[in-house]
Amino acid sequence: MTAPTRHQAEALAGRLPPLLVEADRVAATVVQGVHGRRRVGSGDSFWQFRPYAQGDSASRIDWRQTAKAERAYIRENEWEAAQSVWLWEDRSASMGWRSSRALPLKSERAALLLLALAAVLIRGGERVALLGDAHPPALGRAVLERIASSLARSGKPAGLPDLLPLPRHAGVVLISDFLAPLEELQPVITFYASRSIRGHLLQVLDPAEETLPFDGRVRFEGLEREPAMLISRVETIREKYQSRLAEQRAGLAALTRSYGWSFAIHRTDHPPHAALLGLHGMMSGQGPAGRTSVA
Repeated sequence: MTAPTRHQAEALAGRLPPLLVEADRVAATVVQGVHGRRRVGSGDSFWQFRPYAQGDSASRIDWRQTAKAERAYIRENEWEAAQSVWLWEDRSASMGWRSSRALPLKSERAALLLLALAAVLIRGGERVALLGDAHPPALGRAVLERIASSLARSGKPAGLPDLLPLPRHAGVVLISDFLAPLEELQPVITFYASRSIRGHLLQVLDPAEETLPFDGRVRFEGLEREPAMLISRVETIREKYQSRLAEQRAGLAALTRSYGWSFAIHRTDHPPHAALLGLHGMMSGQGPAGRTSVA
């Protein structure tokens, strides 16, 4: 791991308690305006066995399966899968950027929104987990603390989510700047959508990435091993840049809409409450599938 990456991870870890407090505050503001999302599940059909985890009730242990495996196992049914949401945030280097010290890093805002969303979902009776984390979806304050700790841990940067065999009718929320080519993202969405998984994308951008407000001679440094680019008059490419960003967003909207997923946009100079409220509304089905919102 490079020194800048390590320092960024240490900085995030150092502000975990404040981050959790802020996430709770944002979640509480949103919860005041929404109701719980408990839904009638698809019945008592068996979904899977999973290892017993701390916090599980002993009454949920399947003793027959446990005896076969010599390890405690929980039996989960389809209704539990339907009320489970896996959350993911982009940890690639491009998320560790901001145009001004007055603004949060994109990665900081993504982590805040992910934690606040987890808090809202848990209050509404949903089970949540990090996509790719070894822990199964669960309820309770301990889940938030575990997710926060996982976000702070250093590890392999991930620009795209892993393809994992989630249960049918579960949900996934993917948070990123989504500036990578659409052909790289499409297989991910296709993989999960083909398994009847409900999906929601939240694009987090710095305001300068929308407006390209610079003038004159500017050198742009690549964050993910791209070569540096020196532009003598940035203002001459502003319109073309904004057009290309609009094309990227239109492609994201069309891609998610084709699978009945939703797509939302958030700028880091806007308050997080609006983004969280809009995202929660789309997850609750308040609006047509595949809609795009901006906050």
